Amino acid sequence: MKVMVAGGAGFIGSHLIDALLAQGDDVVCVDNFFIGTRENIAHLHGNPHFKFYEQDLTDLDRMLKIFQAEQVEYVFHLAANSDIQASAQNPMIEYKNTYSTTFILLECMRLCGVKKLFFASTSAVYGEQMGVEVSEDAVALKPISYYGGAKLGSEGIISSFAYMNDMSVLVFRFPNVIGPRLTHGVIFDFVKRLKADPTHLRILGDGTQSKPYIYVMDLVDAIMRFKDVEKGITLYNVGVETQTSVTRIAEIVCEKMGLPEIPFEYTGGRGGWKGDVPVFAYNLDKIHAAGWRASMTSDEAVAKTVEMVL
Repeated sequence: MKVMVAGGAGFIGSHLIDALLAQGDDVVCVDNFFIGTRENIAHLHGNPHFKFYEQDLTDLDRMLKIFQAEQVEYVFHLAANSDIQASAQNPMIEYKNTYSTTFILLECMRLCGVKKLFFASTSAVYGEQMGVEVSEDAVALKPISYYGGAKLGSEGIISSFAYMNDMSVLVFRFPNVIGPRLTHGVIFDFVKRLKADPTHLRILGDGTQSKPYIYVMDLVDAIMRFKDVEKGITLYNVGVETQTSVTRIAEIVCEKMGLPEIPFEYTGGRGGWKGDVPVFAYNLDKIHAAGWRASMTSDEAVAKTVEMVL
């Protein structure tokens, strides 16, 4: 199959491309390196089944030409601003990189008759639920970050395009994804800070923030397993049943770096920044009933990621 991975030079996208190529698909990767890196796809140089376009996904005319030239059959949409903290001061980042990319890809699909889409959504669409397990049929979707709002808006426009154009769409709402090729986030920040100054570690918030962390290869495995869906929208929460606190992440990082006794300095407050959801829990009954479970717990994913980052 000829597939397009939008945001394919990113952390998750590059791992998904590896899996698609291993399956025998021809992959067209489109990325503008807003967050993705050349290093993430450098190992694919020279692969006859891989083609790369450095392109802004919000340029309809140029994207339409790529669709027409490549005749893709399936679009995997992972292009977004995944650094929630970065857009807190500039919501236009989310409008362009998270919402507008979705609309332009859908319009290209409509004009070119492409019927299959995977969309990477997020747990952030649920907002702050005070640790209550949220399921896919939750009525109250109240995102508190610009990122969550743009993703929820994207889900809405996908719903309308899917209905009007008889598309088959798989939507995953997943939490923090970690693993090799990580470019930002709490693990990345802690390692960077300790390499710069190993005498102490500054931690945003009070350290009790607790969320599920899923290893990237578990997520890719789920995408590959469920990508062939029926017409309409199929929605799953994808994650792990356990959670890891920020303080526990700090402890794991310090243990792996041989710095078990250094002091932690907390900035205070329930969340690390405005728009941060301090405690989050998923209901995973639907995807478990479909036969999928993550291979790693949250703590195991954190520990393995720290080893890879170091």
